[in-house]
Amino acid sequence: MTEHNPEDETDTERRRRRAQFLRERTEAIELRDRVKPRRARAARMRQQMRMRTFRW
Repeated sequence: MTEHNPEDETDTERRRRRAQFLRERTEAIELRDRVKPRRARAARMRQQMRMRTFRW
């Protein structure tokens, strides 16, 4: 992997890398959910509880 120098990097490049990372992350989460449905269900339940107890 090449080293990224923040001063040389444009905003467009950073956004492109971030979008790619988010796509790969979403794909990995979906794959994990298909492979381990029980774990995915438990994670959804925890997320729902987090959202229910969150104060705006």
